[in-house]
Amino acid sequence: MKTNFERRVKEALPTLAVCYDFDKTLSPDDMQAQGYIQSVGYDVESFWREANRLARDNGMDSNLAYMYKMVEESKGHFALTREKLAEYGARVALFPGVVGWFERIRAYGRGKGVNVEHYIISSGLKEMVEGTEMAKAGAFERIYACSFYFDENGVARWPAQVINYTNKTQFLFRISKGVLDVNDPAVNEPVPPEKVRVPFRNMVYIGDSDTDVPCMRLVNTYGGHSIGVYNEATQDKAKVYKMMTDARIKYFAPADYTEGGGLDVLLKKIIDRTAENEALEAIHYACKKESTGEKTK
Repeated sequence: MKTNFERRVKEALPTLAVCYDFDKTLSPDDMQAQGYIQSVGYDVESFWREANRLARDNGMDSNLAYMYKMVEESKGHFALTREKLAEYGARVALFPGVVGWFERIRAYGRGKGVNVEHYIISSGLKEMVEGTEMAKAGAFERIYACSFYFDENGVARWPAQVINYTNKTQFLFRISKGVLDVNDPAVNEPVPPEKVRVPFRNMVYIGDSDTDVPCMRLVNTYGGHSIGVYNEATQDKAKVYKMMTDARIKYFAPADYTEGGGLDVLLKKIIDRTAENEALEAIHYACKKESTGEKTK
């Protein structure tokens, strides 16, 4: 049976895709540690220690291990449903300015002739991200994150999607080609450079740690922009300093998303640059077509 996937094509306006990790990038802590872990009778450190031991002892992906443990530990406490996970997501603390950031940046892009889209690429839980205020307001084009299969009673039984630090990169290719559905095999099909919906030069990846390095490296390699963020409250810059020294990121800033803050100013400058770059690219492709005898549209 043929499946009709949603596929997006290049529009008249250039698109800038801003991709975010979630934990410690938009939120100061792991999302599971802000209500769920405590509700099943664990302290945070013990839960992660046991999940990591489960992964290590069984040659198991660490994200599969924490998801398995979430399902098992919820038994006898509550039904682990999509709605329950969304409730926990609604409680997740966010860095300053996060809630209003997405629409403000989109509006700035419109004013510059750039279509700005926001994407989550996270090893956290999709169902929890969906419970956040900004997700419910439609901030994200797609949320690529670990997710559960729910049975006929709506209870989480099995992982539906698992995202770790290496397979995060596939979603950058999906975004680039406009092949957004996780099951669409067209992500492997070649696309002429002039028809690529979001060239890598028009990608921004914002993250906080080593788990974001493959995405940061990929974006950097093809001319995009990678930004490391750190918690301004702790002033711990060790990770961003290392990522900068290792050429994993181009910039770093406090995880403060308020208007006029360092991150706000930086992303607006990237939008400005995108508008100028794409105007030049349009001239380049017009010259190329004319030189080969193609008609310009």
